[in-house]
Amino acid sequence: MARINDNYLKLQAGYLFPEISRRVSEFTSANPDVDVIRLGIGDVTRPLVPAVVKAFHEGVDEMARGETFHGYGPEQGYDWLSQIIIDKAYKPLGVELKPSEVFISDGSKCDSANILDIFDLSNKVAIGDPVYPVYNDTNVMVGRSGKMNEQGYYEGIIYMPCTEENGFTPQFPSEKVDLIYLCFPNNPTGTVATREQLKGWVDYALENDAVILFDAAYEAFITEDHIPHSIYQIEGAEKCAIEFRSFSKTAGFTGVRCGLTVVPEALTGTTADGERASFNQLWNRRQCTKFNGVSYPVQKAAAAVYSEEGWAQVKGVIDYYMENARIIREGLTAAGIQCYGGVNAPYIWLKSPQGMSSWDFFDKLLHECSVVGTPGSGFGPSGEGYFRLSAFGERNNVETAVRRIREKWGK
Repeated sequence: MARINDNYLKLQAGYLFPEISRRVSEFTSANPDVDVIRLGIGDVTRPLVPAVVKAFHEGVDEMARGETFHGYGPEQGYDWLSQIIIDKAYKPLGVELKPSEVFISDGSKCDSANILDIFDLSNKVAIGDPVYPVYNDTNVMVGRSGKMNEQGYYEGIIYMPCTEENGFTPQFPSEKVDLIYLCFPNNPTGTVATREQLKGWVDYALENDAVILFDAAYEAFITEDHIPHSIYQIEGAEKCAIEFRSFSKTAGFTGVRCGLTVVPEALTGTTADGERASFNQLWNRRQCTKFNGVSYPVQKAAAAVYSEEGWAQVKGVIDYYMENARIIREGLTAAGIQCYGGVNAPYIWLKSPQGMSSWDFFDKLLHECSVVGTPGSGFGPSGEGYFRLSAFGERNNVETAVRRIREKWGK
C-alpha cells in the first residue's frame, strides 16, 4: 500500500493566498458590479520592458533555426548569464564571485524550498515571525517539525518574533540553531537590515557553524544608499551564507520564471563522520539530478535586464512601484493608520485600525472599501493585528484604493 507523506497533513488546511482568493471570490460573486482593487498577492502588473521582450523574441527566433537551436543547456545556467550577473549586480557592490557559484533557476521561491535537499533533517531551523510562508511550510513538508501548537507555531522550528518593539527585526535565537532564514528587504514587513545588523548575523553564524539562507528577492527596491543589497557585502559571509535572488519582482518575470542562487565554494558543512563537505558541490549535484535548467529564451531575456537600455527601463518600472508605495504609505499615515516599510521595499506593513484582528480588517476592507490586502496573521502569529498592502498595482487603482480607505478611516 502506498503511504502518503504525513507531514503534509500537519500544514494548515489552506495556504494563505488560496484562502484570500476564496473570500474574494465569494464577495465578487455576490457583488458582480463592484470594482475590487487587489493589493494583496505580490504579483507584478507592469509588462516586460521593451529590451527584455526584444531579447526574448531573439531567443525564440534562434530556437526556430537549426544552426542556432539550443537543446538541453547547463543545469546551472549558461556561463554568459552568470558572468553578466556577477559583473552588473555583484561587482558594483564590491562582491567577487565565480560563475561556478551562481546557479540560474526558475525562481527563488523554488530554490528557497529545494535548498533543504542538501541539509540533514537533524538541523535546527530558525525563521522570523511573521515570515514568507514558504520557509515555514517547506520545513514542515520535509519532516523537520512536529505538529502545530495552540499559538500557531510548529514544534521543532525555532521562531524569532519580529514585532513593533524590536523594529520588526529578528533577534538571535535563544538556543543553538543550524539554519537561519533571513529576508531583507523583508516580506511581509517591508523593513530592511543595516550593515551592522547583518554583520551581527554573519558573526553569529560563523561562531555557531550555522548557515544563513538569505532571501534578497527585493534588493532592487532598496532606495537608501547605506542599506546593503547582498549578504556578501559583509566580510565572512561567503563562509556561512547562501543567497537567493529573483527576476520576478526586479524585472516582472513572475510569469516568465527566472531566479538565481549563490552558493559560495568556501561554504562547507559537516558530514556524519565529522568531515567537512562543500555545499556548492552538493547543490550542483542536486540541480544536475533534479533540474533541467532554465530555457534558453528566458536566459536571453534575463541577460537583457542588465543591458544599459534594459536596466534603465527596468529601473523605471521599479520607480513606478516605489511611487505607488509612497502614495500608500503617506496616504494611510495621513489617515492615522500606523505604517511601516514602503521605503526600501514594495510592501507596506500597517497596524490594523481600531484594534481589529488581521482577518477582521481583511473582511472590513473588502466589504466596505472593495480593496484586497493580506492579513498579517497569515505570515505567522506575530503578524496578528497587522496587514500587508502591495505596491504592485496600477497607479489609478492604488490612488483609488488609498482614497477609499482614507474616506473610511481618515481622521
